[in-house]
Amino acid sequence: MQYKKAPITITEQIEKLQARGLEIANPEKASHYLSNISYYRLRAYTYPFQDNDKENQPFNRKISFDDIIHLYVFDRQLRLLIFNAIEKIEVSFRTQIIYQYALVHGSHWHLKPELYNNTVYFAEHIASLEKEIDRSNETFIKHYKNKYTKPTSPPSWMSLEVSSMGLLSKLFKNLKKDATKNSVATYYGLKDVDVLCNWMFCFSILRNTCAHHGRVWNRRLPEITIPKKTVQLYVENKTFYTNKTYAILCNIMYILNNISPNHNFKANLVALMSNCPLAQEKEMGFPKNWNQEQFWK
Repeated sequence: MQYKKAPITITEQIEKLQARGLEIANPEKASHYLSNISYYRLRAYTYPFQDNDKENQPFNRKISFDDIIHLYVFDRQLRLLIFNAIEKIEVSFRTQIIYQYALVHGSHWHLKPELYNNTVYFAEHIASLEKEIDRSNETFIKHYKNKYTKPTSPPSWMSLEVSSMGLLSKLFKNLKKDATKNSVATYYGLKDVDVLCNWMFCFSILRNTCAHHGRVWNRRLPEITIPKKTVQLYVENKTFYTNKTYAILCNIMYILNNISPNHNFKANLVALMSNCPLAQEKEMGFPKNWNQEQFWK
């Protein structure tokens, strides 16, 4: 089927939204927003409130353009809050993995195939890492290459410093289970290293979504593991969807509680959710009375 939809002006965009049932009290204001936030981007925020099985995709409830903008701004604030939190977590993951493995297995431990379960994955991951090293403009990478000839690749504390979080999570998952790998999980208050591997992967997916300004509030994410037992305080009510926002927020908070006890993530999230527009807490996976748990107080 050939795509035949023609581009339309902002005025036509407003008329189309109005024809579908969206209330627009101030077309001039709406025009300003649509000039800076594309119609297609906003479509991700109107979609849940439309009957998308019908050709004209009419709105199925009373809703205004201001409501949609409120939801858009809320999602942006949530995205920035999450991105800031994951940045701290990513830096910590990188630090602990490099530090603990280097002390036991040497400066270039990441290049030792005997430490990994799957040698094919190992080769693929190291090839990807080498590409990231070659693309890097970091001074410490240039210094190493100018001064040293063997090994050709920089030590782990340089090489893995320029790797993506996604690649770091893949490398770590492929490492064989041993005392060192378990020790990294223990550092984060987790009794099962497989849980940490899952969290690293899920955090990296959400981090990339945030970095590319993607929709967060109702996004369906990879299934994140909910630990049966934890060293530190965790949520008591675990009857929630593990592919929705709330589940990953719980695990972000758990890690932050371990690495940055004085963080403001909890206070900022509770404040932000108190103004959650269009009653979307349920869509985000938040259970009733979630903020009454000791974990969130």
